[in-house]
Amino acid sequence: MARIRRLTGYIGAEVEDIDLRRELGSAESNLIQSALNEYHVIAFRKQLIDSSQQKSLTKLFGDVGRLPYVRPTEEDPDVIAVLKEAQENQAGVFGGEWHSDFSFLENPPAGSVLRAVDIPPVGGDTLWASQVAAFENLPLELKTVIENRNGIHVGKPYGVKFAPPVSTQVNGSIKMVRGDPAADREVSHPAVVTLPKSGKKALFLNPIYTVRLGGMTVEESQPYLQAIYQHATKPDFCMRWHWQSGDVVVWDNRASMHYATNDYNGFRRLLYRTTYVNEAPV
Repeated sequence: MARIRRLTGYIGAEVEDIDLRRELGSAESNLIQSALNEYHVIAFRKQLIDSSQQKSLTKLFGDVGRLPYVRPTEEDPDVIAVLKEAQENQAGVFGGEWHSDFSFLENPPAGSVLRAVDIPPVGGDTLWASQVAAFENLPLELKTVIENRNGIHVGKPYGVKFAPPVSTQVNGSIKMVRGDPAADREVSHPAVVTLPKSGKKALFLNPIYTVRLGGMTVEESQPYLQAIYQHATKPDFCMRWHWQSGDVVVWDNRASMHYATNDYNGFRRLLYRTTYVNEAPV
């Protein structure tokens, strides 16, 4: 019988005593879905699954989606290899800043699934921060600023106007499209979203893609956004996952931000990622 073990006070749970290689029964499926709704990130240890089984798990949470701007594997267009080779010591790391995935899309991913294959002996952890907890504990003066206001998002790493310096761009094994003017288009989403399954409210702003608040200039927005980011990534609201080969982690992209550490130069790190989509943020 599968069991749920909480990992922190605000975010994250480990699902124990379950085998993702076999077809899940309705009780197990419901337990897993409920755990994600409650804890925003769920993890499974020692799951030696393949891409087909990973996609079956992904479908528990929504339709399997494909991400723009990042080249998928040759074997499966629904799967991305999150790879950094041992010799890529000068490269950045994919996801190496706090962010919500692809929030500059009209309908950003609802969440993703990561499966660990090659893991360095130390380092390479991933952190998640609960944006539900961040909103619930947000100081009143910041809540007053953002409630009933939108955030304006742009695909900065993939566009022209806000493109980061070449020296800081991720390169190497992960191939990405750069310099696309279409990625500079502003997309508006609520700064506070309501999660469809739980009805809870969560911050939906992030340092990579949010350029300003609705009704404000970039310059006017920055003091508020920086204060929100500092608050939203407090260790109180975070979990840190120490990967092992065979781990599988699922997260809710609307309820959390995440951050991939880059502290394993000289070692190979390979995970496979799938994405699921639902309705646009509301």
